[in-house]
Amino acid sequence: MDNSLVAIYAAPLLATLLWYGRRHFRAEKQSREVHEEASVAGLLEPASLHPVIDLTRCLGCGACVRACPEYPEHTVLGLIDNKAHLVAPTECIGHGACKAACPVDAITLVFGTETRGIDLPVLNPNFETNVPGVFIAGELGGMGLIRNALNQGVQAVQAIAKRGNTAPTKRLDVLIVGAGPAGMAAALTAKSLKLSYRCVEQDSLGGCVYKYPRGKLVMTAPVELPLVGHFHFRQTSKEALLGKWTEIMQQHELRIQTNERVEAVEKDGDAFIVRTTKGAYRAANVLLAIGRRGTPRKLAVPGEDLPKVVYRLIDPDQYSGQQVLVVGGGDSALEAAASVAEVGNTQVTLSYRGDAFGRAKPKNRKRVEAAADRGNLKLLLSSNVSHIHDDLVILEQGGNKLEIRNNAVIVSAGGVLPNEFLTKVGIRVDTKYGTA
Repeated sequence: MDNSLVAIYAAPLLATLLWYGRRHFRAEKQSREVHEEASVAGLLEPASLHPVIDLTRCLGCGACVRACPEYPEHTVLGLIDNKAHLVAPTECIGHGACKAACPVDAITLVFGTETRGIDLPVLNPNFETNVPGVFIAGELGGMGLIRNALNQGVQAVQAIAKRGNTAPTKRLDVLIVGAGPAGMAAALTAKSLKLSYRCVEQDSLGGCVYKYPRGKLVMTAPVELPLVGHFHFRQTSKEALLGKWTEIMQQHELRIQTNERVEAVEKDGDAFIVRTTKGAYRAANVLLAIGRRGTPRKLAVPGEDLPKVVYRLIDPDQYSGQQVLVVGGGDSALEAAASVAEVGNTQVTLSYRGDAFGRAKPKNRKRVEAAADRGNLKLLLSSNVSHIHDDLVILEQGGNKLEIRNNAVIVSAGGVLPNEFLTKVGIRVDTKYGTA
């Protein structure tokens, strides 16, 4: 072949290879830097569902990296030595898109790690527990994203309908417990399938979303909901999302009863008796969509029963001019501390038992750091509350006792499984240490 023709064809190929090589080098350099920063900061424990990658099967194609909904704003997955790695574990929030994108099935989605276990109810693929007829959807089952909760609420009721345990006129096909994202989607699905149902909620419509701080930005992704169709709220405020849900509830006349707490679920022949604070229901199936936030983790210290101690932030402005202690290291704690500090005339102390905010999103860590730089938020890492008094709080840090003046305490230490309730129902709970 003529040398001039070789040059004509080789030049574009060489340019493409050089471009790809530079791009690959920059991407790998960034992945290494992100992982190194996470390691130095101690941010290596994923907070929720996350991928484990089989490096013997990984092709290094980068499909998982590009499929992550957080990409390219955040580098959660990256390529190092031509293999995929979870380079920023704490930024992974359990989308699961990486597993679906992998062409060689090299990714497994797991809960917990070897050092940090997570208690979860045992569910089959249809969201049914070991108690036939009792189902779980949403955060209680370990999935914290609004989108996931909506999808699970739909799928669980679809599974109930396929179960074929149709109810006589004197009992419900399904009693839904909780009117958060999973419960709302379940109610819509039940109505669309012409099932007899009721949905009861111990607080207000929205469940855990209702308990978010005023103005909190809620992020979700498009889903298809029965009767509603395409539901797309990518970025919105808590108030706007609750307003939309109220509109949907009224438009479709959903049978949702608020301020009614479930106290017991008892087997009764081929059905269940669900006892609440306002009465009792007989249902062929029960769907628990109660989340984990309804059972806050407590500090178990003297003085925790004082009126100034609360477990969620509703309105930051109510703490104007006060000295506030926030306890916790997750997103809810950092959001609460930053929101109160941003009121302007408050003095906030944020106490966390760990040495790094490994469970919090970067944007929340940045808000806290900015408030600390302004001087109206003080960070006390590796500290523990030992006693709460009317006008002060005593903490321990590094063997030293600290006393701080205090008007209010916000405990945001996360939620725990309602184990006593689940045990009474007969639901099995396992601790996951990096297992599916």
